[in-house]
Amino acid sequence: MHRLIHTAQALVDEVAEVPNLPARGQNVMATAVTRYAASAVNILVAAARSGATAVHAGAVGTGPNADLIRETLAAEHVAIVSPPVEDLDTGICFVMVEPSAERTFVTTLGAERHISLESLMTSQPAAGDLVCVSGYSLVGSTRDPLLAFLEALPEGVEVVLDPGAIFAGLPAPVRDRMLALTATWTSNAEEATQLTGWTGMDETSAAVAQRVGGAVVIVRDGPKGCFVRDGDSAAYVRGYPQTPVDTNGAGDCHTGILLAGRLAGLSWHEAAVRANAGAAIKVTRRGPNTAPRAAEIDDFLASVAAGG
Repeated sequence: MHRLIHTAQALVDEVAEVPNLPARGQNVMATAVTRYAASAVNILVAAARSGATAVHAGAVGTGPNADLIRETLAAEHVAIVSPPVEDLDTGICFVMVEPSAERTFVTTLGAERHISLESLMTSQPAAGDLVCVSGYSLVGSTRDPLLAFLEALPEGVEVVLDPGAIFAGLPAPVRDRMLALTATWTSNAEEATQLTGWTGMDETSAAVAQRVGGAVVIVRDGPKGCFVRDGDSAAYVRGYPQTPVDTNGAGDCHTGILLAGRLAGLSWHEAAVRANAGAAIKVTRRGPNTAPRAAEIDDFLASVAAGG
């Protein structure tokens, strides 16, 4: 069975629900604080809950943060293949979530940055696998081993780029090197605009497609849905607006379900329909790794088709 291999950072999100962001130098009282395994975990969990065989090839440390990541992935039957980083725990992302469901982040660095070509190769990529890459891995100590790994992938392994907000600001040689390796780009509209200067899902997806050559391009815009470009085919896929309680991890949820659909043999359009539905369900739940299971997506889409 073909697999989703994620190469990026698994972190622990320390999530504080706040009535508002404090002014600089001031304080605000959180109404709740919760710890979640997150970042790459969000995509892996979403993919696994939609039936994909998922593998984490990134580095995981030793300590309470790493333990939470291992427990969360094990519960979803997601394997961690790289050896543990001894004497160093995994980092934390501090998240403040406002009543609007908007979130603000501060991220620390830890064991997740200690990857090597050898540790990534423990995933044993094979033709038909999808290798997911985060733009945040293209900085610092993870950049060179990651690019070396991607350039050594066997024929038939497809690279999926989740660029993140950081990608457009990377040095041009790094961006170009990564784009040359990319078979699929999946991002939100803001990230696509940052790279191309265009706005709108249709326009930005066309501009990204020009930059990435023959790659498939998916550009999403939350409740508005997403735009899918696959060769000469281009189509808008409707969204499913909800009243959100937490948007943290919604894009990751979309990516995981999208890639699980592709691994199951769906077209990009069919996979995007399920990804839009899954992300709509996720934003009604607190926590970044709260993706729905496949049956929940089936029920949601059936309800929509029935006019519910």
